[in-house]
Amino acid sequence: MTALPALRPLTEADRTAGFRRATCSMAGATERWRERAKTGLSHQALAEALSYELGIFGGCGGPDCLSLTYKGAGLKIWISWETHNSYQMKPTFSGEATIAMARLVYGIRDPEEVQLALF
Repeated sequence: MTALPALRPLTEADRTAGFRRATCSMAGATERWRERAKTGLSHQALAEALSYELGIFGGCGGPDCLSLTYKGAGLKIWISWETHNSYQMKPTFSGEATIAMARLVYGIRDPEEVQLALF
């Protein structure tokens, strides 16, 4: 009897790569993120931008590559090294965590926070 292979752990680099793939799945997304980083986005505007980029529902995967599932509703992104069922697995990013990761990955500041820092 053969043992099942150990699950490949998800590293921080994997989480970042998966996040980028999920949020750049549509043509022109990289340029839109550059523009958003230049101007900054409020919390609400960034949530709307993420929802737009994630779309209604999508995903991708294959041998030796990350499996992704994502949807704009709830700003949810699932990332793993194995085929997963997004209805049974906890999202890797969801809601506020997705917004925080977008600020980190794309360097998008909140213009309201920048204004407060001046005082």
